[in-house]
Formats: sequence, structure tokens, C-alpha cells
Amino acid sequence: MKKLSVSLILFLASNGVFAQSYNQYVDPFIGTSANGHTFPGATVPFGMVQLSPETGNFGWNYCSGYRYEDPTITGFAHTHLSGTGGVDLGDVLFFPYQGNQPEQFTSRFLKSTEKASPGYYTVVLSNNNIKAELTASAHTGVHRYTYTNAGAPHLLIDLQSGLVDSKEELENHVSEGHINITGKNSISGYAYTSQWVDKKVFFVARFNKAFKGSHFIDGDTRRRLIIDFDTQPGEVVEARVALSAVSIEGATKNLAETINKPFDKVKADAAAIWESYLGKLKAEGTQQQKITFYTSLYHTLIQPNNIADVDGKYRGADGKVHLSADKVFYSTFSLWDTYRAAHPLYTIICPAKDGQMVESMVQHFNSAHLLPVWTLWGKESYAMIGNHSIPVMVDASLKGIRGFDKEKVFAAIKATLTQNKNPKYNWNLYMHYGYLPSDTVKREAVSRTLEAAYDDWCAAQLAKALHKQADYNYFIKRSKFYHNLFDKSTNLMRGRLSNGDWVRPFANLDSGQLAIGGDYTEGNAWQYVWQVQQDIPGLISLMGGKRKFSKKLDSLFTMDSKVFGKGSTLDVTGLVGQYAHGNEPNHHVAYLYTIAGNPAKTQQLVRQIADQFYLNTPEGLSGNDDCGQMSAWYLFTAMGFYPVNPADGRYVFGAPQLNEITIDLPGGKKFIIQAKDLSAANKYVQHISLNGVSYQKSDLTHPDLMNGGKLVFVMGDKPNKPEF
Repeated sequence: MKKLSVSLILFLASNGVFAQSYNQYVDPFIGTSANGHTFPGATVPFGMVQLSPETGNFGWNYCSGYRYEDPTITGFAHTHLSGTGGVDLGDVLFFPYQGNQPEQFTSRFLKSTEKASPGYYTVVLSNNNIKAELTASAHTGVHRYTYTNAGAPHLLIDLQSGLVDSKEELENHVSEGHINITGKNSISGYAYTSQWVDKKVFFVARFNKAFKGSHFIDGDTRRRLIIDFDTQPGEVVEARVALSAVSIEGATKNLAETINKPFDKVKADAAAIWESYLGKLKAEGTQQQKITFYTSLYHTLIQPNNIADVDGKYRGADGKVHLSADKVFYSTFSLWDTYRAAHPLYTIICPAKDGQMVESMVQHFNSAHLLPVWTLWGKESYAMIGNHSIPVMVDASLKGIRGFDKEKVFAAIKATLTQNKNPKYNWNLYMHYGYLPSDTVKREAVSRTLEAAYDDWCAAQLAKALHKQADYNYFIKRSKFYHNLFDKSTNLMRGRLSNGDWVRPFANLDSGQLAIGGDYTEGNAWQYVWQVQQDIPGLISLMGGKRKFSKKLDSLFTMDSKVFGKGSTLDVTGLVGQYAHGNEPNHHVAYLYTIAGNPAKTQQLVRQIADQFYLNTPEGLSGNDDCGQMSAWYLFTAMGFYPVNPADGRYVFGAPQLNEITIDLPGGKKFIIQAKDLSAANKYVQHISLNGVSYQKSDLTHPDLMNGGKLVFVMGDKPNKPEF
């Protein structure tokens, strides 16, 4: 029997020829409360549009615009961030109502009417008993409103609305823009907004019914339009809305994705696309385990987002319009987070997409003269530290992923790490001292130094692969700068002054934060001492060997689980001792026991972290999902290994969390992970075999994984003497 093509699979799935098998395990409401900051609305993998309900506009709690516990909805907007700690987007908001214009455009709703699945969201707005349904394609959002009651139906289209830090900013975050009525059933518009980044959003909307009337409620500003319809009770109004970062013309071209498709066909297509991606990992376990697993996979695939129009045009960091030959330009790069596990996961399950992401980074460099730090809608926000597009690019290059020019990649990396384009790095200062002095760099000096050293190591590896010996020597030397901040008297990374003295007093448990200063980024000295992903053996040596290193780890996990000082209490969450799983710098730390020769400790801890901090509830994530990084940690951990160094192509063993996982690889290959005798009690690995042969190593190489085969873990209830 010949293999079915992806297009045929999508066609069959969208037409109900066979039942979905993976979408049913996705719960988009997981992470929508507490600190998860996810959204429940409709989107497709890596799509430009995230059409989702909003329950609030202002502040850190509303980074995604939605909180599960809120009793009212303020509308349905077309762009949202998933799991971030930064506020922006919420563009082009729709709000349906009936009868007289309300004082506040909000409606209560019953949770029993709210449902979500991949590519679909629905709720009944209680105020007028209006059923709202949302679905999406890559560039468009499709609305279906059933006006159940008698009374004149209306729809507010609001360009002034958006997600901002405060109510005062809501009135000023749009600097230019307006809505135009372009036909009897069509509108278009644009808005230039300024929040986390400055961006331009263009849209066009087509409705299935002609307007009965319309009027602006903000006068000549023309950013808040009310459209009137003539319908009977139970009649449906549909809207197809396309976005573009380029122009109205671009949005019009993007509208072709859904303009002639019924709502249910768009919904089925979105579900089929999700099914094809989720099915790349086939997990066997309990119902609850599958929900955790597939919701995590769903969250990792929402972003990065392709912001190029269907004709390949996109707006770059320089504000100019560029053309992508392959019609792809990715943004929403939360790289301080996602370089750790999300991007290594992409190299396994969608390597071609990962190659396109790397090429987008090169294109970004061409217009910004700096590789991405944290980009949104093509613009650089400079959020967080490091230049962690570099490990992503190097990882892809060394794994042989295609779609970009390695020489151009290295040229961009070298320029980024030597030219003072990033406001958080002065490379002359860095080279002069071998670290960033705390009396010159007032904020995050230790963290910035450590993360730069990791990027330097990555640069050195690509230089070596390209036979650039002088560049290799230069960057490998810089990668050792972490030595200069290691205080042997405390076995911690410590701030240092320009005269070489240590920072005093040393408040090693106090969390640092950008707003108040401090040497650490959203953490403290205990959480950041492990940020030497490039050279864990070197860090072990500095601490006096494996035994002392393990005891230091023991202290981390058994200290008081509390946040000290006045620093970033919002982000330092998910505590086990001073290990903070709710924030990314600690994500590799539990796996360090394995490298230090004590794999049983890793196996015990990763089970504890997975069980404690990944719950199938709205508040089930211990911290911001951060564009899928929190979820990617779980996915690797469930498979039994993790990329401690995300750019060296090795995966350190932990312990699998599910009975069996099959990875569908390019070329029709499969890699099967089995956990024999897995139970709640049997959390320790007794034996590992690869393709039937006893496996004696502490990690799995990327080539071994990508060549396919079977990895078997035999589990037991007692720590086993390590075989490796």
C-alpha cells in the first residue's frame, strides 16, 4: 500500500473520512489561570492569527488577554501571545450585541457554554444569548455569531482596543489608524500601535450579510465602528477577517485562504492541520497523561509565527517591506526561553520548519544588523538577555538541517557577538575584563556574562565546523569567561567590580529584576550558578568534583521554598527548594545529577517536577509557558531525555513518564521509546537498551535518534547503580 500524502491526509481528515485521534487530548484551557498566561482561542500551527476571547486589557495578568476565572468577556481579538510575561497585541477586536448600545462592551457568560479545541472556540454571551464561534487559518480569523434573541443585531469593530500595561495607555497606544467601509458587506483598516514593540497591523473583513447601517462611536478618529444587521432570531452572521503586517492589499490577498469556505470547512481544515502535527508524536499512557502530553505539544506549536503574507512580503525590523522567496518569515521568537528545549524539539519533529526559522533569523539580521533577541511582528523588543538565536542557528547547522547558508549564519553570529548593536552588551567591556563589571553594568551583570559565554561556545562550534580556526580560538576563549565570576568561597557565580573585587554584601538568595537592578535575571545566585550549559564538566571541576557538585545540587533542592528580596517574585515560581521550575534558567538543572554520576536523583526529581507542576487544570502550569518552553520541557522529560546543552546534539537521560512514545521522523523513519514496568512506584531506570543492545551512555545522540529505532527503559522501584 502506498503511503498517503500529507495533503491527502488533510483532505480525508477535514471531510470526516477518519476520526481524529490526537486533537481530543488537547485542552486549550490549561495554563489560562495563575501564571500560565496561555489563551484558549483558535489558531493553527505557527499561524499569524490567534483569534481568542479577551476578559481584560491591563497589566501582567493579561499578557494573553484572558484569565479563566473572569466572569465577563470584552470581545474577540485576532492576535495574542501564548504564555509570555510581556503585554502586547490584542489587535482588531470584535464584540457582538443586540438592542441598545451598552455603556460597557462586555458580557457575562457561563463556563458551561465555553468550549475549545485545536482551531476552534465557542461561548454563549449571556447578556443577549449570542452564540459566538471562532476558527482560523494561517492569516485569517473566521467568526460565526448566532443572534438567538429578537432585537436588532450589532457588531463592534474596535481598533483602539489592545493589550497594554495600564488603562491610561489604552487611549494612546494607537498613534495612527482608522476603519474604512469599502462595500455593502466589507470593511478594511489599519492601526500603528506602540506597546512592547512598534508595529503596523492591516486588516480586511468580509461578511456574509450586507450592512443595514453603521456608525462610528469615536467621531473623526474612526477606530471604533458599529455595524448593524437585519436578521431574524437564530440567524447567523459570519465574518472573515485577514491580517497583514504589510498593507491592506496584502490582507486582501491573505483573505483568499477562507473567503469562499464555509465556517465548518475552515474549522475542519484547522483541526486537520493540528492533527497532522500532533500525530508526529504518538503517545501511549493514561487519559490524563495524554491530555498533559498533547496539550504541551499544542502549546509548543503555536509559535513562532509566520508573519509573511501569502505573496511572501513581510515588514522587517527596519520597518521596510521585504520579500521572502519561500513566503515565510518567522517572528515571535521568545529565544531566552525557547532555545532551551522548544527549538531542539523542532529539529526532531519539524526540521524543515526549524530551517525556515533560522533563515528568518538571517533575514532579520540583514535588516536589523543584529540577530533576534526577542522579536514580535518582525520588530526587536530587546526583552531578556543573551543573543539566543545563536544556539538555535548553531544547533540547526550542526544537525545538517537545510534551508539556509551556514556561511551567512556564521557571519551574522560573529557580527552580533562583536559589534555593539545590542544595548545590553558592550563587547569591548566584556573583552577587557573577561566579564561585565557590576559597577558599570548596573543590572544583570552576572546573568548577562554567563549567557554570553554560552553563545560564545556555540559560535566556536560553528566556526570549528566551518574550519575557521582563528574564530574558533577567539570564541572558545570567551566561552570560559564564566570562570571569572565563580567564587570558590561560596561555589556560586558572583558579581565582580571593575577593580576585580567581589560585590559586597553578597545577598546570594535575593532575586534580581531589571526594574530594581541586581546581578541576576529573574533569579538569584543559587539559580544562576548552573548556567554553564556549554561546560558542565568544567563547572563540576570548579566545585571540587562530582561529589561536591552533587551536594551543591542537594542544597539547591532542599533549601526553603521561598522567594527572597524584592526582586522578580512574579517569575520565580514552581519552587522545589530554590530550584524554580516556573522560570527557564533552571530547566536543565535536575538533569545535572546524571552528568555528575547520580542518575537516580535526576529520575526521582523529574518525576516529581512533572507530577507537581504539570496539572490538567487552568492553573496547572507553575509559570509562564513562554511560547512553549515550559511545555517543551515536559515533552522531552516524558520521552526520558533532555537537551541540557541545546546546541551539542546530545540528550541527557532522565526517566520516561509514559508507557510508549513513537516519533514520526522525516523519510518515514520512526523512533520508539518504551518504558517497561512503568508505574507510580517504578520511577527509577534499571536498564537501557537501544535497538536491542544494552546502552551504556548517559545520553542519546541526535543521529541515533534521527536514524530511527527503539529505545527501551526497564523501570523499577529502587535506585539502580548507574550503568554509565
